Amino acid sequence: MKEPVLKKTHISEHILWAKINRPEARNAIDFDVMHELEDLVGELEENNEIRVFILSGEGAESFVSGGDLKKFHSIKSKEEAVAKSRRMQNLLFRIEQLPCWTVACVNGDAYGGGIELMLAFDFRISVPEARFGFTQGRFYLVPGWGGLTRLVEKVGRAKALEWLGKSVVTDAETVLAHGLIENILGGKTLEKETLEWVERLTKNDRDFIRVLKEGSRRLYAHREESLRAEIKPFSDLWVDEQHIYRVEKFMNRK
Repeated sequence: MKEPVLKKTHISEHILWAKINRPEARNAIDFDVMHELEDLVGELEENNEIRVFILSGEGAESFVSGGDLKKFHSIKSKEEAVAKSRRMQNLLFRIEQLPCWTVACVNGDAYGGGIELMLAFDFRISVPEARFGFTQGRFYLVPGWGGLTRLVEKVGRAKALEWLGKSVVTDAETVLAHGLIENILGGKTLEKETLEWVERLTKNDRDFIRVLKEGSRRLYAHREESLRAEIKPFSDLWVDEQHIYRVEKFMNRK
């Protein structure tokens, strides 16, 4: 029987912690991860006891290294690229809409799509040594999962464009200073420190959490339109010869 790529642990009746379990691929997102995350989100939508959902990667090396280039390179047409982008957008939008608190525990490096994933969470906390790579441009791509819109929301237009335009790789202290993450953990016991950070988030029920989260979104009247608008440029570049060349060069490196 195939081992699940998502390890789920009920820490308590109010806290669920899931880990993307692909350390051999630096916890990259592939079709199996997408499917199991969709199933998990469905469970979280229905389980009225869960007040905090934590997501991390397995192992100490990576949170999520992005989309799995080897798996996703099988997508050759623009129509398939649109479908993949729309599917991931729908998943991340559902995560945002959950009536529980969501916390991305960045246990290691986050690159490309890994940053797009963590941006869909309410809060991001990180180990001190994590690296953050805005590296889509190295593969002649722009964010296609809503990451451009969410990054501008978090750090402002100029910094978002600088990081993406230069394909910056930087450290936790830098992204904390610009508001991308909310906290850097002490670097001692990951689970203990994370649970201490989220503990006070469990004090109110999901009705309270839902009302507060819905209220925080009223400011952004055209936000979903902005998110959806990322699909076309991402899909256009996906089938561009520059993207195809750079991905093949990366996969064929020694």
